[in-house]
Amino acid sequence: MLIEMSIKGLMVDPMAGTPIVILKDKQGERVLPIWVGVPEANAIALQIENVSTPRPMTHDLLRNIITDLEGRVDRVVVSDLKDNTYFAVIHLTVRGEPVAVDARPSDAIALALRARAPIFVEEKVIDHAKTVDLAPEKGDAERLQKWLESLDPDDMGKYKM
Repeated sequence: MLIEMSIKGLMVDPMAGTPIVILKDKQGERVLPIWVGVPEANAIALQIENVSTPRPMTHDLLRNIITDLEGRVDRVVVSDLKDNTYFAVIHLTVRGEPVAVDARPSDAIALALRARAPIFVEEKVIDHAKTVDLAPEKGDAERLQKWLESLDPDDMGKYKM
């Protein structure tokens, strides 16, 4: 089952110093943190903050190519979690034909923001993410879990790197 999500915020993991995209469902009941690279976090942050660049960035270029080829981004789906790595699929329609493209979630999210396409997560991914130890040390995982649970919703929209 697909769960529609939106970006609640972009933060930095205090344990590892890496960016995290925080996805939250429409009802506010489920949260999914996805660790991303710095360049991808910057691409997402630029779009969240409506910052335009003098030349197209990579995700802008991708959106432009899709549009110029008579396509559109229908949705992106965070589809799987294997060995602590998230997987995503970009669902397009190109000249009336459906096309599914494998992608990193960070790239899929950055493109979805630019194309104003919905972001979905497979329910099994959310359920599996709760059981996966994403930090190398158990103590770190527990501290990170407590930190994620204690986040102030007002702070989640602030991007600090």
